[in-house]
Amino acid sequence: MNAIEHIESHAYETGYLDVDNHAMGDSPEVMTAIYQEQINLVVMQRSLPTDITGYCQALVECQPHFNLRSVIHHQSPTESLISLLPDLPGQAAFVEDLALLLDMYSCLFELDEVGLRLQVLDRAMCPRFHVDKLGCRLVSTYRGPSTEWLRNGDLDRTKLGAGNRGLSDDASGLYSHAASIQQLNAGDIVLLKGEGWYGNEGLGAVHRSPAVAPHEKRVVVTMDFA
Repeated sequence: MNAIEHIESHAYETGYLDVDNHAMGDSPEVMTAIYQEQINLVVMQRSLPTDITGYCQALVECQPHFNLRSVIHHQSPTESLISLLPDLPGQAAFVEDLALLLDMYSCLFELDEVGLRLQVLDRAMCPRFHVDKLGCRLVSTYRGPSTEWLRNGDLDRTKLGAGNRGLSDDASGLYSHAASIQQLNAGDIVLLKGEGWYGNEGLGAVHRSPAVAPHEKRVVVTMDFA
């Protein structure tokens, strides 16, 4: 079953919650909500099986600085991933899951190729709340704390970037209360609509990387239009 069939087979199985600027659900069909004009962030909620989490743990232990960048063709993701990823226990399950994400992303946006990045991280790569300048990025954290984000109604966009006047996110007035900060769970898949999406100028999804505790490591995958 390819990603489109997977999405269609779940179309009436589970509804999704559409509130403010985001949509959330636990089946792949929620991802199509990204095409709604008012939506700039979509979350597919899920839990990861132990063979996948076990592979990520082995990856962290064996290659603590792993950083993969590649362009993957949608017709042969499994073969490409097997050749690029370390041969560790649970590799087959991890490759199958990652190939499914690549298939869903490429089908959703009708892409022949997907820009893939898979990293082991020990620090926040983008610690400040920001918007992306691209079209739409997929992010999923396989291990460790996951992406933080803000609802449109909970933020003052004039405080982004230079508008913070050198103040931290919590002191700049970007958001009123710490409780406004939303955070995804490990395993969740998020689509982040950026400023480069046609008609979305000034409305990109506001998000940041989470803080990482000492000696903690994250395993994060991102996908972009190639």
